[in-house]
Amino acid sequence: MEKTKLDLIKLLDYIDPSMLEYQEWLNVGMALKHEGYTAADWDDWSKRDERRYHPGECFKKWTSFEGSGITGATITQMAKDNGWEPKRSKEEYELSWDDEISGNDDYVVIDKNWIEGMEIQEPTNWNPVQEIIRYLETLFESTENVGYVTETWEKDGKYLPTKGAYDRTAGQLIQELSKCNGDIGAVLGDYNPEAGAWIRFNPLDGKGVKNENVTDFRYALVESDSMDLEKQNAILRELELPIAVLVYSGKKSIHAIVKIDAANYEEYRKRVDYLYDVCKKNGLKIDSQNRNPSRLSRMPGVERNGKKQFIIDTNIGKSNWEEWHEWIEGINDDLPDPESLKDYWDHMPDLAPPLIEGVLRQGHKMLMAGPSKAGKSFALIELSIAIAEGVKWIGWQCTQGKVLYVNLELDRPSALHRFKDVYQALGIQPKNIGNIDIWNLRGKSVPMDKLAPKLIRRAQKKNYIAVIIDPIYKVLTGDENSADQMAHFTNQFDKIATELGSSVIYCHHHSKGTQGNKKSMDRASGSGVFARDPDALIDLVELELTDALIKQQEGKVVAEIYANAIKQVNFDYYDEHIGPDDEQSVFQMVEHAKRVLSQEQLAQVESEIAKAVKSIRIRSAWRVEGTLREYPKFEPVNMWFQYPIHKVDDTGILKDIEPEGNLPPWKNAMNKRKDPEQKKQERIEALETAFEALDGENNHVTVGDLAEYMGTSKRTIWNRIKEHGGFETKRNPDDKESYVSRK
Repeated sequence: MEKTKLDLIKLLDYIDPSMLEYQEWLNVGMALKHEGYTAADWDDWSKRDERRYHPGECFKKWTSFEGSGITGATITQMAKDNGWEPKRSKEEYELSWDDEISGNDDYVVIDKNWIEGMEIQEPTNWNPVQEIIRYLETLFESTENVGYVTETWEKDGKYLPTKGAYDRTAGQLIQELSKCNGDIGAVLGDYNPEAGAWIRFNPLDGKGVKNENVTDFRYALVESDSMDLEKQNAILRELELPIAVLVYSGKKSIHAIVKIDAANYEEYRKRVDYLYDVCKKNGLKIDSQNRNPSRLSRMPGVERNGKKQFIIDTNIGKSNWEEWHEWIEGINDDLPDPESLKDYWDHMPDLAPPLIEGVLRQGHKMLMAGPSKAGKSFALIELSIAIAEGVKWIGWQCTQGKVLYVNLELDRPSALHRFKDVYQALGIQPKNIGNIDIWNLRGKSVPMDKLAPKLIRRAQKKNYIAVIIDPIYKVLTGDENSADQMAHFTNQFDKIATELGSSVIYCHHHSKGTQGNKKSMDRASGSGVFARDPDALIDLVELELTDALIKQQEGKVVAEIYANAIKQVNFDYYDEHIGPDDEQSVFQMVEHAKRVLSQEQLAQVESEIAKAVKSIRIRSAWRVEGTLREYPKFEPVNMWFQYPIHKVDDTGILKDIEPEGNLPPWKNAMNKRKDPEQKKQERIEALETAFEALDGENNHVTVGDLAEYMGTSKRTIWNRIKEHGGFETKRNPDDKESYVSRK
């Protein structure tokens, strides 16, 4: 199939030579020569730039264009940037095997063919001094030097600006203008009313007017003098450019002073190139020679050949460069089209496989919320290990695979040690530690919208099935109570999940105050977006342990330790003499241990008991609740946090315990204000419980046994026995110990 050749001469109608830089003009000539056109074609087109055209120049340069490598595609792209659209019908244009198939609508915001012009209103109350002051106040700090030009020189019938002045600050100029009684010339110098006056829109250092004298790369100039003024005005506004000041030049153009806010000259150039590219693609034929940060623009408040140079508007469009850039990037989306349910009813797509069985699917998001003492980081390390090894986490089976743990809080050695400590405490053999990658970013974290692309780039080929970010407050951007700002923040997790195909799991803290009387999805701090955005919300709330329960747990563990020690030394004795009731009694197990164990062995057991009791007293109890999008709601899971790991309570002892703060504050306070009779009854019941637990076969319970069990002194036990009235004591002269029995 023969490729139809585009007529480049017709495309040149879309390219204004007066709007091109010198190299761009040369590129057009090189492209024309490469495609077989003549120097006369280039010369005819160049004549449209009356200001810079020189007869015979095109013919002199033509001979030097051999082998430039620049083809007609250069002209095609320049024409596209200025509004040309290729015809796609088969009769007018057919694709060859070498043609590139691509869209040309990147960053296109408006349809310039349908946009209506917007009229420019000349100020009714003309106040030149106020025009200049308004301009200065909008663009400059009071201490910044301002460059301006009122003097001109003439060349080829045109008035051109001189270097001008740059020795005064905006504050000085405003002060002097306010006192000049309308005589601008007394402050700035008299200007030629046929030429007008100019001003530089970026602050200077007071030593010159070149790019190197610019102290802050704050603004750029967007100007077009080859379009209707009304069309320029409309396009500038439709593009939502972050315009600080919009000025009518007094002739054919509008000068838009656009907020660039670049950190340095290099970033300024990149941003201005991006800005000009967007403007061109949306039909604004701009003057590309205005790129320099030290460029002059038209000064408002003066006249030019009978027409006023005035401010059209200030602070319009997006509020800053970042907001506008994000808007432009998102405007030409690649969102899918709506689809009919009918097309998939009988051929439903496969659901994503589970990552955490019954809780979270792969590629979805999960939030773990809880207070600071819940051990959330330890829980997420446990989850990392469970995924790496393919084992259970809080009772849920995990799919095995690679996981990236993004550590934002711990220093590197602490993070590595913590993983090893948790592995060892869980009793899991590290057979698949190669499945865990740790990205240590303490002291190097950046806001989430900056971190997300960096994370995606590093993880692109790692095949992670989960990315765990701990904690998110380190990368939080914006006000956490603002729904729209937090929606933008959580959208970064969507980007990571979509780009990597992995689950994203992160943790956040609870809001202040008690949480027991709240729903799980209302406990996370900040906007409700946190709770409603993830596909799974796992929430931890602390359970309020009573002294009696803690004592019960201590007694159970102590009895188990004695039982295990007896089994190891003399299993036959254990099997013959110790029954189920004995196993539940600390008193009985102590008596058996004294008969079987040596003094040295007893000392070792007591040391083990001391450690175990201490561990019980410092552990905390937690209830895991959840809100799930993909799975049915699960029954709450109760567990202990015993540093450094969580252990599910499979005994049911925590089932009936209420979370901290579950009762209203007034009722909690009332419960604390117990009357004396109620307190007495509680003491009597506690003594009864202790006696029943220690009661042996021969009712040999001593005052010392009760004191040890209840964690109090013998004197207190004597007082409790007297208060109870149902017990009596008898002193044994052999061991000088007082035994307690019922009356």
